[in-house]
Amino acid sequence: MKNREYIKIAIIACAASIVISACNNPSTTTTTTTATIPSPAVTPAATSDMAGMKHSGGKKININSAILSELDKFEAKLGVPALSNKIQAERPYKTPEELVSKKVIDQKQFDQIKDMVTTEEIVLTGVEKDVDYMVKLGLMKGHLFVAKELLDLNKVKDAEPHIGHPVEEIYVDVADQLAERKVKEFKTTLITLEDLVKAGGKDNAKVTTNFKSSMQSIDGAIAALPETQRKSPAFVLQVINGLLDTANSEYGAAITDGKIKAAIEYQDSRGFIVYANMLYKEIATAMAKDRPEEHKIITDNLKQLTTAWPAAMPPATPVKTPLEVGKLVTAIEQSTQKVIATVASK
Repeated sequence: MKNREYIKIAIIACAASIVISACNNPSTTTTTTTATIPSPAVTPAATSDMAGMKHSGGKKININSAILSELDKFEAKLGVPALSNKIQAERPYKTPEELVSKKVIDQKQFDQIKDMVTTEEIVLTGVEKDVDYMVKLGLMKGHLFVAKELLDLNKVKDAEPHIGHPVEEIYVDVADQLAERKVKEFKTTLITLEDLVKAGGKDNAKVTTNFKSSMQSIDGAIAALPETQRKSPAFVLQVINGLLDTANSEYGAAITDGKIKAAIEYQDSRGFIVYANMLYKEIATAMAKDRPEEHKIITDNLKQLTTAWPAAMPPATPVKTPLEVGKLVTAIEQSTQKVIATVASK
């Protein structure tokens, strides 16, 4: 992702567990390593060839306000390199059909995505608004997680855009909610960290200190949500699903002609997967106890999903194709829907 605006959409579908290597977060996380799992069988939910190509939750994307990670869903589906940037460059649009009249894509391509496109703003309320809020903060954390991994590898230039994403693309969109929830402003903290890294990250002590401060600020913003909600499997699964959905689209946008051509998108998706894993660990015990069947199905599929991101720097050849990643994400969504539906019916 580059400099972006963030889309205001509802992310209400379900999500899943995830077991992957957590990155080295000096503020909250102990680095762990999960061995590659030898291809467990994909559950029936993942067998459809088209499963991975759908837009999770069926929610439309506002092409006037979506950040590039959301627009990447179109890029991944159509296989058009840099399509996200082209869509953004031609804003504003009066109607979705202007994607064709402005020659961003042709009619045949538009017909493939027309059910995903809107120019209408969607106002969120209730739980949907809370999920959206936490997903945005989760994306911030994901960016910082992978940035820290890259900094630890002395890949300062590679880390720089990921340090910038939270403040440049997401904070502006979550600012109103932060104020509404009476969360102390932390944009300045994020900017300070970004400036240190842009300067070459030479003062490692300052970078480390500011990284911790940034993470603590985001955690503080998350804590503005009620504790009961943050510990609710049904709520957390919806947040995880938002992260997985975004990781799925970013991964698809990273790959062209069977090669990882956009390392930034690959790294973005890795960061989101890392945080999704952390969130699931917080509800794993409850899931294993109360929903053992779904827990096992989700875990088996996510062990496979994990292998798509073996390290912060992308492999020469993708471990999994975008279709394979998409099918696994879809399998997870289908399985966890049972959990969400049960809670909703009470």
